[in-house]
Amino acid sequence: MNSISGRVALVTGGSRGLGLEIAQALAKEGIHVALGYRNRREEAEGIAASIEAAYGIRALAIGGDASKAADVHNMVSIVERQLGGITILVNNAGINPTATLDSITQAMWDETLATNLTSAFLMTQRVLPSMLEARFGRIIMMSSIAAQLGGVIGPHYAASKAGMLGLMHSYASLLAKEGITANAIAPALIETDMIKNNPHITPDLLPVRRFGQAGDVADIVAALVRNGYITGQTININGGWYHS
Repeated sequence: MNSISGRVALVTGGSRGLGLEIAQALAKEGIHVALGYRNRREEAEGIAASIEAAYGIRALAIGGDASKAADVHNMVSIVERQLGGITILVNNAGINPTATLDSITQAMWDETLATNLTSAFLMTQRVLPSMLEARFGRIIMMSSIAAQLGGVIGPHYAASKAGMLGLMHSYASLLAKEGITANAIAPALIETDMIKNNPHITPDLLPVRRFGQAGDVADIVAALVRNGYITGQTININGGWYHS
């Protein structure tokens, strides 16, 4: 049995796309997983049941709005009661409302920052007591190449994803002595629903001339969860688009 088998992970936005692939990768490691979702309850519960059957771990679909403190408290409390203390958190919940520069409204800005950044802060703060008690924790922020290059969605999205990097660096610095790591992943053009129907997003943007796959990202998440020495880092998975 490895050091992470039997632990409990929460993946926000975990019932579809990239989040689902990450949840499955963690389940393969013997980790019990909670899949956060905001809508589509029946679909999320069916996915949780299929993960349990496939990997022999416990899986739970947990609904709520991760950008609202009351929902976050309730979601985590349910996971703690049913699965145990959360020591692995993947902040993956997010939206990407594409807009031209002159069409971005304050409402769009507020919603994007709340969904992509505030949710990561609220979730991390809520699960930290369990990590501190266990003296083990893995915090992973799903950022984006937009945090580094601006991206093609808009400044509201780029700012939300850049904020996740600052949040990650702060947690990494403050928690390293507690056995808790914090890292970020900055993907570009992963082939999920998030990039469909956007004419500005094509494989030609990438040096490798193809979209990335969700499994490319999930593999790195699992590696970061296994590794207790890597912290404070942004892992770029972008087909060679940005070199740090």
